[in-house]
Amino acid sequence: MPVSPDMLVALLSPAPFVAAALAPALTRALGHRAAWLLALVPLAIFAALATFVAPVAGGAAQHFAVSWVPSLGLDFGITIDGLSLLFALTIAGIGALIIVYSGAYLKGDPAEGRFLATMLLFMGAMLGLVLSDGLVALYVFWEMTAVTSYLLIGHDRTRLAARRAALQALLITVAGGLCLLLAAVLIHAAADTWSLADLPGKAATLAGSGLFMPIVVLLFLAAFTKSAQFPFHFWLPNAMEAPTPVSAYLHSAAMVQAGVYLLARLSPVFSGQPVWTGVLTVIGGLTFLWGAVGGLRQADLKQMLAHSTISSLGLLVLLIGIGGEVGAAGAAAYFLTHALYKAGFFLVAGLIDHETGVRDITALGGLREKMALGFIAAVLAGLSMLGLPPTLGYLAKEAIYAAPGPEPLAELLLPAVLVVGNAILGALALALVAKPFMGPLVPTPKAPQEGPPAMLLGPLLLGMAGIGAALLVPSTAGLLLAPAATAILGHTAELHMGFGLDLCDPAPWLSVATWLLSAVIFWRLALLRAITRRIEGTFPAMFDRLFDAALSGLLAFAAAGT
Repeated sequence: MPVSPDMLVALLSPAPFVAAALAPALTRALGHRAAWLLALVPLAIFAALATFVAPVAGGAAQHFAVSWVPSLGLDFGITIDGLSLLFALTIAGIGALIIVYSGAYLKGDPAEGRFLATMLLFMGAMLGLVLSDGLVALYVFWEMTAVTSYLLIGHDRTRLAARRAALQALLITVAGGLCLLLAAVLIHAAADTWSLADLPGKAATLAGSGLFMPIVVLLFLAAFTKSAQFPFHFWLPNAMEAPTPVSAYLHSAAMVQAGVYLLARLSPVFSGQPVWTGVLTVIGGLTFLWGAVGGLRQADLKQMLAHSTISSLGLLVLLIGIGGEVGAAGAAAYFLTHALYKAGFFLVAGLIDHETGVRDITALGGLREKMALGFIAAVLAGLSMLGLPPTLGYLAKEAIYAAPGPEPLAELLLPAVLVVGNAILGALALALVAKPFMGPLVPTPKAPQEGPPAMLLGPLLLGMAGIGAALLVPSTAGLLLAPAATAILGHTAELHMGFGLDLCDPAPWLSVATWLLSAVIFWRLALLRAITRRIEGTFPAMFDRLFDAALSGLLAFAAAGT
């Protein structure tokens, strides 16, 4: 029997925050081993949430609310449907592995207790965000993720670059959060509800309101700043100043996915509006290609992964914009796929850095014998990122290639965009595996050796999960992905995923084209890196300069005003 909603609230609400309060004391008492004990909290949350999988797949979404501010009609409510459950399971499951990894990665760090506490607060905020039914509670948790990510990105307070990156991420995402708050107030004014669950029934009311366009623009700003869509993408690579466990969590299941979640959650409300589908399709497609090309010019492992995350977030926004059953199915499948392989790759990158002291792929090579388990984890993540069978990445890519364009021109343009973007991501996957691990052993500042078990557990399990989810695709699709697609659509979705081959279907041929183009791009990666650095090298600096100018102007305005 599933845990009742009120019991789940009692479990979820305090658990990560209580664990965060205890983390410093436990770390002082147990050292880095405290991470294993603290990881039991997200593991227990994952187990509790897993009891809802079957009922939600059967159509029994769970809603629970308690009165919060009766005078304003505010309730504190949770909604457990296919979308929130998929996100929450990912947040808790990956979070447990990353907490364990963090204990070993930060072993000996005098601030390890503070770091683990902040990670648990971050996790609690993300769980609250995806499970909240009320717009105001959603905003509170939204901003809590911004504050906790600020503390995590700036963990090393002695480094100016870390402090600057933390401040940049905070200001951009908090500005978007204020847009979300204003959108929530306008939604309440137009539709007389704070509840997300009530909004699909108010779609016609919102569409006919004079507040419709301001609401949509504010929601775009909130989602685009949080999920690093162009032109607000530049803060995400700078956030690589954070310790690697933060990067792994932030990029796979945590803060940057919040904007995607918001768009997916509101898709049943706005998907029939041309401005919604048009803007999401254009901005998502542009971000998809921009992030992928940006990854070509990188040689740092974390920067390559950061730019591929920007690209993947753009792809998710593009799929939500395309809409329909195929777009919703593709978004659900790709979210899970990306979370598994991206967390795994980041953890492998941290492992390489931890054991060699190097993150530059041009200064690495031959690690497969010294770090055999790390190599296996990288191969598993790379197979899924490249979209090869028998991984969930292959099935997600096939689902994406089934997405139709909205008109004849888009029917030609969309497949081209998808193939080129996915081919570049595939080439990056090849580079992330081959450059550090293949070829002759390259001398590094530290003699490479296999990492500790706590740092290998996460990437190996995540890699195996990507294959297991594909081999058990009837269960994965029926229990997790179809309910999530149903929530995105607003009506029942059926997913037909499998490894069957239909030569009359263009999707397999698009996959073959993607793999061939990936191989060509990987073959000429050094040349493409040099070319893209010359062409695109000024753009990141331009965005940073614009941010610095805006911040200086704001401070000058504040000084003049006071």
